[in-house]
Amino acid sequence: MNHAMIMAGGAGKRLWPLSRQGRPKQLLPLIEGRSLMELAVERLVELFDPANVLVITNAEYADQVSEVLPQLPRANIVGEPMGRDTASAVALGAEIIAGRDEDGTMAVFTADHVIRPTDKFLQAVDKALQAARQNADALLTLGVKPTCPHTGYGYVRFGRQINPGVFEITDFREKPDLQTAQRYLAGGDYYWNSGMFVWQVQAIRQAIEKFLPDTGRRLQPVCDAVRQGRDIAEILKAAYPSLQKISIDYAVMEKAPKVLAVELDCQWLDVGSWPALEAVLGTDKSGNVAAAVNTACLDSTGNIMVAEDGHLIALLGVRDLVVVHSKDATLVCPKDQAQHLKKLVDQIEKDFGSKFS
Repeated sequence: MNHAMIMAGGAGKRLWPLSRQGRPKQLLPLIEGRSLMELAVERLVELFDPANVLVITNAEYADQVSEVLPQLPRANIVGEPMGRDTASAVALGAEIIAGRDEDGTMAVFTADHVIRPTDKFLQAVDKALQAARQNADALLTLGVKPTCPHTGYGYVRFGRQINPGVFEITDFREKPDLQTAQRYLAGGDYYWNSGMFVWQVQAIRQAIEKFLPDTGRRLQPVCDAVRQGRDIAEILKAAYPSLQKISIDYAVMEKAPKVLAVELDCQWLDVGSWPALEAVLGTDKSGNVAAAVNTACLDSTGNIMVAEDGHLIALLGVRDLVVVHSKDATLVCPKDQAQHLKKLVDQIEKDFGSKFS
């Protein structure tokens, strides 16, 4: 069977003050009143049985995630006791799925992107699932066709086409400088690394055993517990503090001998900062973006306004600002400074403790 796993553990400091330690960005109702988490699951249930959709999140968020995803069994919302990066999350998901279906095919997705149109996305995922079944020893990634020389993404290089729409990966590159990214864009064979993967569950378990043997050993009891219908919470509490904190890309994908890719020719928008809402929601005739019920603007252009409740945001004679209102904190900053918001939140935590973070 086909199984999907969604990684949803991040907090998202660059979406403060709405995103907090106890409320991650993927649960914020920013997209027409719906959250990124809801959108991620809605995309997948057209291709995966909801009973086979697994969400790996932070234990602190698990109940909140379950509330917004009533279509998934509660047992499919699994909370990590602490963050140990994507390699640990993937390894955990693989053990859970193996305990349910040791011959299954596993697809891994993120919970913090807007992907459009859905039909093209599903076609690419389906092609990757087929390729994984045909190449039992391969690990597959979805490569996004780049639209600009973005320096904030990793890149993968597409090589020989082995099947229609399925390519060998010949190179992984981390976030490049602008000149290098421009060269990648012009060359046409480098794609954005989406952080979404497909493989047979035994293929990724074997790769983790080879490249992250300690992680594999510590999480292997999860598989046995799932087979026996036992709770895994105590296993995770014992294992997680000792797991290596490393991404699946560094730990496995860049070392694996057979990595394939399917092109994802979609609009792939990372909602990782407030300025990203311009591409997601669009702008009005003055270039303003409103993710708020009540706004008033006079002689103001290029601004981003966000509020969850009925609070009125009124702007007069300002340009290119981010204004975000929450019940106990308000953010005002120039759009071109929004990438430094994490530093501000760190300073707020230092000055005020956890009160506003």
